Amino acid sequence: MLEGPSSTPPSPEVNSVPTHIAIIMDGNGRWAQNRYMPRIAGHKQGVETVRGVIKACMERGVSFLTLFAFSSENWRRPSDEVASLMQLFLGALEQEISKLHENGIRFKVIGDLSRFEPKIVEFIDIGEKLTANNSQLTFTIAANYGGRWDIMQAMRKMMAQSIESPIQIDEEIFSKYLSMNYAPEPDLFIRTGGEYRISNFLLWQLAYTELYFTNTLWPDFDVQELELAIQSYQQRERRFGRTSEQVQIALPAEG
Repeated sequence: MLEGPSSTPPSPEVNSVPTHIAIIMDGNGRWAQNRYMPRIAGHKQGVETVRGVIKACMERGVSFLTLFAFSSENWRRPSDEVASLMQLFLGALEQEISKLHENGIRFKVIGDLSRFEPKIVEFIDIGEKLTANNSQLTFTIAANYGGRWDIMQAMRKMMAQSIESPIQIDEEIFSKYLSMNYAPEPDLFIRTGGEYRISNFLLWQLAYTELYFTNTLWPDFDVQELELAIQSYQQRERRFGRTSEQVQIALPAEG
């Protein structure tokens, strides 16, 4: 039986800043309801939080930031809330793309865009093309995205395009067909809002990711909260199946 190369990532340096942070932004609706406001008010406040998190990640040297904005399951929400979310998404695209470009940020969207109205798809395309050569930060929005969908679409694409025989296909080849083939796997996953699950987000990519959960609702997730998450990450020993002794041997010597 042939085996492909190991998918085990190399151990990062101790106290290093995560290269890639992925976040499920949960708690917008509850934040608004706690204040006797309509749920959409929480989502609008959540957009302000996104701006702050992007800035904080850039200041800390994070290279990739991926946010789960709308899952494939979110279509099940009340139709008026879905419609409001789509309008909010369109408005954010109209207002923010030029600002992202001015700050050297590369903008990407992953997910099945077929259910979005043409104007949203048009702005996504404009934003991705405009910012394609930027390198300060790669900012990805997962919209109408699901981890199982991602794996299935990758499999279909690979089967349609691949010239390799089935026995030659390994994890490295397969991963090239996933939506985030342009980015390293996340180092740190954050979920706000007090829920303790990954909700079909980046199922393949989160295999070795450090998970961090907080009760803080997304609109209240500020720079200090992000710093707490990063500090928690920095205190963990990422062994990837190795022993602690092996990790220590592999680390570069100080001095």
